[in-house]
Amino acid sequence: MADVNRGNRPLSPHLQIYRLPLVAKISIMTRITGVGMMAGGILVVWWFVAGAYSPDYFAVADALLTSWFGLLVLVGSLWALWFHFANGIRHFFFDLGKGFDLPTVARSNWYVIGASVVLTGLTLLLV
Repeated sequence: MADVNRGNRPLSPHLQIYRLPLVAKISIMTRITGVGMMAGGILVVWWFVAGAYSPDYFAVADALLTSWFGLLVLVGSLWALWFHFANGIRHFFFDLGKGFDLPTVARSNWYVIGASVVLTGLTLLLV
């Protein structure tokens, strides 16, 4: 039998209605940063291969990596590395069965974000 009240049914929540909690956003960002670190890794490997290939080819690779776009990608990859690392430490404690209560999870979300920003800044200052 056909449902004649199809227009009166409530819609299921979707991303325009439902707001993801911070822990879900961080989980998604961890996956994105894991894949995104490949961009920086490929650029660095290309730079090394270009250095071994010829001086002219190295000059091209070095010009790209030292341009504003190359530096942006490398700094983004550095932040992604620290973000992935900090969230990995948090998940290590999750694997031990610690930190599952909601206040601790909410606090550790901000620890991951803060640690990634601070460690990126320290790395840029020290290198």
